[in-house]
Amino acid sequence: MKKFNDVKALVASLEADADKFYNKGNSAAGTRVRKGMQDLKNLAQEIRLEIQETKNKG
Repeated sequence: MKKFNDVKALVASLEADADKFYNKGNSAAGTRVRKGMQDLKNLAQEIRLEIQETKNKG
C-alpha cells in the first residue's frame, strides 16, 4: 500500500508544474512533468508486478 500512496503523492507533486506548463507555457515545467510521468510509469509497473506476484502465491 505504501507504493500506492507514493503514486498519489507523486501525482499531487506534479500538479503545480502541469498547471505552469499548460496554462502559462513554461516549457521547463513541462520537462519536469515528463520526468515525473516517467517515474510514475515505473512506479506503476512495480506495483503491477508486486500485485501479480502476490496473486500467484495465493
